[in-house]
Amino acid sequence: MYHLIIARKTATFRLLWLLGFFLLVSNLQVSGQTGPDRQLADQYLSNAEYEKAAELYDKLFDRDPFGTYPNYFRCLIAMKNFDEAEKINRKVSKKMQDNLSYLADLSYLYSTQGLASRAKSESEKALKALKGDQGQVITLANAYLMRQDWDNAMLVYEAGRKLLRGQYSFFFEMAEVYFQKGEYGKMIDEYLDAVADNPMVQQNVLNILQARVGFDPDNTRNDLLRTSLLRRIQKNPEQTFFSEMLIWLFVQQKDFESAYIQARALDKRLKEDGGRMVSLGGLAAANLDYDAAIKCYQYVIDKGKDNINYVPARIELLNTYNKKVTESNTYSRTDLLQLEKDYNVTLNELGRNARTAGMVRGLAHLRAFYLDEPDTAIQDLQDAISFPGISRQVQADCKLELGDILLFTGNVWDSDLLYAQVDKDFNNDPLGQEAKFRSARLDYFRGDFEWAQAQLDVLKSATTQLIANDALALSLLISDNLDMDSTSDALMLYAKADLLSFRNKNDEALQVLDTLLKKFPGHSLTDDAWYKEARIMDVKRNWKAEDSLYNQIVEHYGEDVLADDALFHRAELHEKKMGDPGKAMELYQEVLTKYPGSLFVVEARKRFRTLRGDLPN
Repeated sequence: MYHLIIARKTATFRLLWLLGFFLLVSNLQVSGQTGPDRQLADQYLSNAEYEKAAELYDKLFDRDPFGTYPNYFRCLIAMKNFDEAEKINRKVSKKMQDNLSYLADLSYLYSTQGLASRAKSESEKALKALKGDQGQVITLANAYLMRQDWDNAMLVYEAGRKLLRGQYSFFFEMAEVYFQKGEYGKMIDEYLDAVADNPMVQQNVLNILQARVGFDPDNTRNDLLRTSLLRRIQKNPEQTFFSEMLIWLFVQQKDFESAYIQARALDKRLKEDGGRMVSLGGLAAANLDYDAAIKCYQYVIDKGKDNINYVPARIELLNTYNKKVTESNTYSRTDLLQLEKDYNVTLNELGRNARTAGMVRGLAHLRAFYLDEPDTAIQDLQDAISFPGISRQVQADCKLELGDILLFTGNVWDSDLLYAQVDKDFNNDPLGQEAKFRSARLDYFRGDFEWAQAQLDVLKSATTQLIANDALALSLLISDNLDMDSTSDALMLYAKADLLSFRNKNDEALQVLDTLLKKFPGHSLTDDAWYKEARIMDVKRNWKAEDSLYNQIVEHYGEDVLADDALFHRAELHEKKMGDPGKAMELYQEVLTKYPGSLFVVEARKRFRTLRGDLPN
């Protein structure tokens, strides 16, 4: 029995091998007959030499009608040989009646000849022949899409949706057609219907909407999406995925106040622990909307000390207050001392330990850079770095802060050592890249431009976009401003002023910048020097001088890299510090029209619309 089974298996194997061999030989024969001619015909077609291509396709058609048909049909249409095109169409369609794309081709053929009624008749015939077959629907629709016949493609999808009765509803396909037609409201409805039908596709839809709605110059599509989401939330409040999508939209628009309102409502409805709010607060703070961030953290704190997110919220609330007070540059010393007191009160409540090391870091920054207490700040950080159980990441953050404070005090070597430690411990990690950037910046401060640029060029591809942008900006500053004769006197002066500014020695920095401008008139660093002076004038609260410097940059260096920065900050200055909203609106609008590719466009549009009254303050 065993030998019999082996014999049968062997015979079967031989039969299959022979069959495969004959098929291979057959295919090689066909390939030999059609290969070179087909390649030459396709080449003629790509060169629009339709008559030469058609002659070869005609020879190939009988041997391989289905493979030859698409290109042959195109040639005949281009040559206006409509009778022959109809002839080969009907020949292949008889053999493939389930492939309704041939009817779409016939409709196109009649349409090309101006025979609208016959074209419509063929399209209707194709629709009637449709079955509840998803593949057949897609094939027919694609035949229309290929020729940008959006209306007929839509009719096919609508018919397919009815035939499949909920098995497959073509939401994404129909949304794409509506996008191509410019019917954005209907496009959005299809995508939202897809999410309602299957919430698992929500992230996929958000990714698509980011491309379809996010890049919208006049903001019309964003408004349509917001309106549609609000309508669905009101109609079906239990469907929380629409609330999540609305929060996402507000974040995309950097409207964190509205995102906070929506996230708070969702947190209450789902009885969450505030984790969503802490995350949103972090996003708001990162985008400099400190008021919205403070509201998010305060909401979590109000849940009580037993809440799992109470301590993170307390820490981030104080750090956000710190940024709001110090970065606005409208603070008084009383404000700074009150902030220091708040830190101490909170640390006394929560204790100085691994959990609160991030808060200690924020306090140290405040003391060193704003309260002129660097010795106390250094001790704070040295203690924090040694906290039992401190995470390696937080410890590294504290080391970077300590490095900056040591640099602030003039202790360059210890600063460089700390940067190097973090770089080594977190190689290829964002923290390590941040340390490498600070090390490169330190070399730039010291005038070692070539070594600084070598490190910066590596960081241009950093995983964190902010680090990559900072590295690119500093690298360009170095490469663009070294003199043709390889001297670097002007750049040395600028780097010296930059370091003095970092150390809050602003009067000395201004003197160095004035020396640069007088000694090197018309140098490529002129706009950089003006911009640095403007930022120093902001620190000194000399708004008039700051405004004038920004204006000089835009007038004399309007095509250079700093022009949009200067224009945006000038608008911001008029809005927030000079009390002139009308001028601010004018300048924000100039950012939108003059620099449409600027990174400030989204924020400029938001502020312009807020000042105009379109958005809430």
